[in-house]
Amino acid sequence: MIFFVPLWQIIMYKTMRENIIGRKEEQRLLERIYNSDKSEFVAVYGRRRVGKTFLIREFFENELIFQTSGLAHDNCKRQIKSFYEDLIEYGLPRQDAPPADWIEVFLLLRTLLKTSSARRKVLLLDELPWMDTPRSGFMSALEHFWNSWASARHDIVLIVCGSATSWMMDKLINNHGGLHNRLTQRILLSPFTLSECELFLQRKGFMFSRYDIALCHMVMGGIPYYLDMLETAMSLSQNIDNMLFRPNGKLSQEFNNLYASLFHNSTDYIKVVEALSDKRIGMTRNEIVKSTNIPSGNGLTTILRNLESCGFIRSYQQFAATRGNQTIYQLVDFFTLFHFRFLSKRFQTVTMWSNFQNKAEFYAWAGLTFELLVLQHMRQVKNKLGIAGVETHEFTWRCVDDQQGAQVDLVIDRADNTVNICEMKFCINPFEINKQYEMNLRNKLAQFTHYTKMRKSLQLTMVTTFGLKANTHSGIVTNQVTLDDLFVP
Repeated sequence: MIFFVPLWQIIMYKTMRENIIGRKEEQRLLERIYNSDKSEFVAVYGRRRVGKTFLIREFFENELIFQTSGLAHDNCKRQIKSFYEDLIEYGLPRQDAPPADWIEVFLLLRTLLKTSSARRKVLLLDELPWMDTPRSGFMSALEHFWNSWASARHDIVLIVCGSATSWMMDKLINNHGGLHNRLTQRILLSPFTLSECELFLQRKGFMFSRYDIALCHMVMGGIPYYLDMLETAMSLSQNIDNMLFRPNGKLSQEFNNLYASLFHNSTDYIKVVEALSDKRIGMTRNEIVKSTNIPSGNGLTTILRNLESCGFIRSYQQFAATRGNQTIYQLVDFFTLFHFRFLSKRFQTVTMWSNFQNKAEFYAWAGLTFELLVLQHMRQVKNKLGIAGVETHEFTWRCVDDQQGAQVDLVIDRADNTVNICEMKFCINPFEINKQYEMNLRNKLAQFTHYTKMRKSLQLTMVTTFGLKANTHSGIVTNQVTLDDLFVP
């Protein structure tokens, strides 16, 4: 008996790449884009070093008809020359005269694509913001290429990438000109999760424990490029010293390069994240204005939007009975937080990470940063709590009226009439609740109920590295989440 396999299944098998770590959702989306029956215009964006180019090149390894990349900080003439030479490299006959402007460049690209017999013509324009030099006419030419030709066909897959988030947001994703609503898909590529970090490091031959992998994530934020710099012959602490604390370390200048590459006028962006680095639970817009002296106008709105778009900050509603709901902006980028906590001249107190592991200052940093690690793995937390399919809202709560005060690290407000009050503890052993801490927890639950006038059921949830030590005081806890739970894919 002969079985026929549908063509789309053959293509799916062909394009799924085993050498790509994680990125399963992105791969499924790229698969649908490749198998669609229309031309697709896809923007892939995200912070520097997160793996945008690698993902596209690996996924479309055998399907790319053409690819090119902009030149960093170069002029229009050289950008055009580089693009033209890549066209020739991919099979375009050399012309009697090189193209004089971007309109001619995209006409030549059309000529190259017409010669291809591929069912789907995939092309990658990498580092697109660098091509858009002042008064070059690049955006007009790109608009004309897509609107007048590519969009009318059914076989073009145009993928554009860029680390300059402010450019990608303003000029492409939120374009109000000829490319308004022309993107068919956009992909924000995020840093690796803990499980993806673990798989990446295992493939490189590392034998790190999950405790060390979590610490690595809390320092470097799951950025593949940073993880790739780690050396197997060194411990994690030695690697951090070598890469970050030594004067010529591979990442010693990364902070300034990171923000300069992502954002136009990066000085104001750095002012905002520096202000936020001082406030654990975040700041209101007015507090940011007061701290940075940046006017509260469209400029600040753009800065906050762009920082949130690429995952450096998050915004959330914090409930406080005396003030009502306010939008809070919180810095959640691990690398930025580590920079201001340990590497910047304003705060530098550590010269060697290897000698810092057992000090109180280390545990103070680790405790606060572990809370962010949990926050960025809410899918895993909800899976462990058995509420993966329940709509939830997450926020921090603090009492501002009581003299003693109270704060909840994480509140999970659930649509099933239940609220999880989450306490998070980073420690090297199972956490032990003593009598005094039990009373503190009971007081916190009582204050939360009183000041929020909460009528939903409360569940006290402990999120720890290695679980709870069972004793006469641990019965107050309804459910637990451990570090291992955060590693679930």
